[in-house]
Amino acid sequence: MKKSLLLLLLSTLSFAQIDRVEPPFWWSDMNHSDLQIMFYGKNIAQNDISVSNNIVIKGIQKTENPNYVFVTIDTKNTMAQDFVFTFKNKNKSFTKNYSLKARKENSRYRDSYDSSDMIYLIMSDRFANGNPNNDSDTSVIEKADRNNKNGRHGGDIEGIIQNLEYIQSLGATAVWPTPLCEDNDERGSYHTYGQSDVYKIDPRFGTNDDYVRLSSELHKRGMKNIMDYVTNHWGYKHWMMDDLPTYDWIHQFPGFSQTNYRMTTQFDSNASEIDAKNCMDGWFVRSMPDLNQSNPLVLNYLTQNALWWIEYADLDGFRVDTYSYNDKEGIAKWTKAITDEYPHFNIVGEVWMHSQAQMSYWQKDSKIGAMQSYNSHLPSVMDFTLFDAISNGAFNEDKANWDKGMMRIYENFTNDFLYPNTNNLLVFAENHDTQRFNETYKKDFKKYQMAMTLIGTIRGIPQLYYGSEIAMDGDKGKGDGDIRHDFPGGWKGDSNNAFTSAGRTAEQQNFYDFTSKLFNWRKNKDVIHNGKMKHYIPENNVYVYFRYNDTESVMVVINNSDEKQTVTTNRFKENTNGYSSATDVFTHNTVDLKDSFTMEPKSVLLLELKK
Repeated sequence: MKKSLLLLLLSTLSFAQIDRVEPPFWWSDMNHSDLQIMFYGKNIAQNDISVSNNIVIKGIQKTENPNYVFVTIDTKNTMAQDFVFTFKNKNKSFTKNYSLKARKENSRYRDSYDSSDMIYLIMSDRFANGNPNNDSDTSVIEKADRNNKNGRHGGDIEGIIQNLEYIQSLGATAVWPTPLCEDNDERGSYHTYGQSDVYKIDPRFGTNDDYVRLSSELHKRGMKNIMDYVTNHWGYKHWMMDDLPTYDWIHQFPGFSQTNYRMTTQFDSNASEIDAKNCMDGWFVRSMPDLNQSNPLVLNYLTQNALWWIEYADLDGFRVDTYSYNDKEGIAKWTKAITDEYPHFNIVGEVWMHSQAQMSYWQKDSKIGAMQSYNSHLPSVMDFTLFDAISNGAFNEDKANWDKGMMRIYENFTNDFLYPNTNNLLVFAENHDTQRFNETYKKDFKKYQMAMTLIGTIRGIPQLYYGSEIAMDGDKGKGDGDIRHDFPGGWKGDSNNAFTSAGRTAEQQNFYDFTSKLFNWRKNKDVIHNGKMKHYIPENNVYVYFRYNDTESVMVVINNSDEKQTVTTNRFKENTNGYSSATDVFTHNTVDLKDSFTMEPKSVLLLELKK
């Protein structure tokens, strides 16, 4: 009798188990009011489901896997409250509480990042170890090993928070940490692009509360928090991979097939169907299962997860990884759903292509996309062609040439007409996936000055990769770990602490001072943020352009030649008329604009024009 009672009790407990509820809670007064809640537990789909408080269930969707059920409720015009779901099967039942929370005031109209910002990109595991107690955690596989350049080193959210004053001192107004959600791979998990739980911050970075606190601390400083979001894939250790909701939750061939990486097949009118399918549906790498955004359940799951993080963590923007590998119709719906909910919310997509026409296809309201009746609704793309010009050695090419040196830079901007919004391009000299700028240019300070002045004064949103400002280098050829070094001073016991002026070497201080001066100057320059741009064909490897509006004009002169150059000003009269002199932002020297001026080899002038 006792044994039968025990078996009955165990059966009931198993029956009653709910392992996961996602989203874990929601908010009232959301534009996304048809909330689809995923319940996961053993045979949960066998139950009849009801809900209290007159909440309306609009739909219940079951899949071939009885361990999942997707329940859609109507939250429109529903006040913040707690209510109860009841799951019943024959004479057995159990309940699950759920909450609709009150939104932050004016949450829908939150500001985002724009051309007035400078974004500081942080490799989260490699910046600063603010809490050594979370370096390893029993709930995840990989433990900290700072001696392994491809292992986890201990950088965390607390380390970012503790160094916000340093970041702000550089003139940065926004922070983009690489992904922070859990990545439970056995190795290489430090980069966190193979996520295993997208509702949970990786415990080696901290907690969900810590992430909320990061936003709060940034906002206290008038700064912004940009989440690195991954829509294209998860990690193969994601908890769903052991029990997928549907066979087609991920792309299967069956099983693994790697993408061909040919993003051009997304719009190539001559592309074969198989090539286009292999690009969109192939896995980025074997350890990253490719998500099927054409499955409505997957797309809604990703949409709600993104909205949940924005609302929960009070985010200010997204950067989306491998944007152009997604199902292009699905990712357009995802993007539109987010910007419909938050009309001012900026999202920059990683569209790593080498043609302005191809990149512009992916920006919102692109005329090129419209030729195929396609609109991604993506506000911003990354200016990879400008990066190409810089990384291919433009500043190492000393002599004037038809297509080298500053002509590479000039030619990039001649194609700006292709973009629907050039002010909303992300401009950069390097990032966490590329050769380090200071590796390419051997820590040449003059070349750094030229490149950073360019990034800081052209149209768009400048992004600085952590450590550039202290001459950090790294060789992509030695693996990704080499371009993601630990920031010196971020770990207790580091002999070099570049977070403080007292701890920097002379070289680090030189790079830091220049970077700080440039981007702090930029902060208050609307003429740079929103002004027009006019440039002149480079002569003798000297490139001149102006940023101007009705009240102000800035002249940028970059002498990429290895010789002194005399710049005759008569050629620039359409921009200099009405101005007699200029003051150099860096030296405060006065430059006469009436005739000509001389520039040192490999030098830059950032001139504020004076009447």
